[in-house]
Amino acid sequence: MDTAAATAGGTPGPGTGTDDGGSVPRPRTATPATTATAGPAPRGALLASLRAPRLDPYWTAGFFFLAFTLLALWRFRTLSTSSWDLGIFEQAIRGYAQLQAPIVDLKGPGTNILGDHFSPVLVLLAPLYRLFPSPLTLLIAQAALFALSTVPVTRAAARHLGRLPGLAIGIAYGMSWGVQKAVDFDFHEIAFALPLIAFALEAVLRGRWTAAVCWAAPLVLVKEDLGVTAAAIGALALLRTRRASPLPIALVAFGLTATAVTLGVFIPAFNGSGSYDYWSKFGADNGGATIPLGTALNTTLWVLLPTTGLLALRSPLLLVALPTLGWRFLSHESHYWGTDWHYNAVLMPVVFLALVDALPRARASVRPWLRTYAHHLPAAVLAAALALTTTLPLARLTETATYRTPPEATAAAKLLERIPDGATVESGIRPLSRLTDRTRVFWMGATGGLAPDYIADELRDDHTPEQVLADATARHPKSRYAVLGGGRDIVVLKRTSPR
Repeated sequence: MDTAAATAGGTPGPGTGTDDGGSVPRPRTATPATTATAGPAPRGALLASLRAPRLDPYWTAGFFFLAFTLLALWRFRTLSTSSWDLGIFEQAIRGYAQLQAPIVDLKGPGTNILGDHFSPVLVLLAPLYRLFPSPLTLLIAQAALFALSTVPVTRAAARHLGRLPGLAIGIAYGMSWGVQKAVDFDFHEIAFALPLIAFALEAVLRGRWTAAVCWAAPLVLVKEDLGVTAAAIGALALLRTRRASPLPIALVAFGLTATAVTLGVFIPAFNGSGSYDYWSKFGADNGGATIPLGTALNTTLWVLLPTTGLLALRSPLLLVALPTLGWRFLSHESHYWGTDWHYNAVLMPVVFLALVDALPRARASVRPWLRTYAHHLPAAVLAAALALTTTLPLARLTETATYRTPPEATAAAKLLERIPDGATVESGIRPLSRLTDRTRVFWMGATGGLAPDYIADELRDDHTPEQVLADATARHPKSRYAVLGGGRDIVVLKRTSPR
């Protein structure tokens, strides 16, 4: 019904008078005041619809996409790359985008990345990279994938606990230290794993087993070890249904078989040595212990305590975290432990959705202290995430310096632009992100005997351009190099002799 028309003619007023007192109301004309009140109604309805609880997960995802993107842009703009992984994955995706093999010269000249880690899911980014050939494409895509994973976590939490507790858990998940550290780690293929795991476990909580299997199965294409995680999700479905359902059984078999075939056949086939390089990470190091038990327990406590208050231990969903934690306990690699890098990110959707699963039962417990604890836990988890964020990467978004480009970063970017497209470059970590989209880049000291056209290195440990030049001469004794330019912390050398 038209609001203005209803206001104008829907309510009879006093009659205009006949002698017998009878009256026929005259049609009213809309007054300016009436017309003014009719307009805001659609706008008010629109605002109300935008505040609908069903949209909370998407607003949460939008907020974190913006925050994660700003953080990634800051790292790129200031040349704050912390690892060579961004360059590695850009070279692989650049190969896919050119309809070629994913060759990653940073891992060694002509190295096929499928012989290092099996992540064919990266091909999904190739069309986007073909349109926008830049490392920023990878960083923004990762921000979108991480943000997308907040949707099922927030939605599941709101469905089981109510709107405000659901929002609290969704925001705490997005701000969790495991996710923040992964965002701060340039780019990694596990960006695809977070939404897949989160949507799969949300489907498990809803008893939608077909959806759970469909979300979990693609994990085998993300990384070689995640097939076991997919199998764990299948085992979880069997545990919750308490019957031998064919789909969960198929997922268990598929996940384990895919992992075995990938490690035993696919990766060795693409690997120049015919093996899986990371077997050396497992077992004792030089006959000693694997990893100090205290270090392992400390990290495990960080995974469970500030994120779930340990209540996730009451949920069978935690079974899905066992493969990731298990291969860590079998390894001597120190990088797999601690709160840095990206290794804890895949655990975050598991522990938060395990918390969502455990809270309703805890709220209905016969123990008063447990009911009280469960009632306050969503707010406490959010408070913990906010408190920890003061020392985590997202805190940079509150600093004005984040939105300014330091002069030395601008100078370094202009210096690297002097390297022509298509050149061969031997590079250290920080210059990588400005070179892999347009040149052929090799890791410092790993050119396979090739004398590169240019060398881009960092001036660290009080090194001078002259020392970098001397190091280059030692690595490539048959070639001559000269300093093309240098800044406060980056220097570029140009080869002056013929090949």
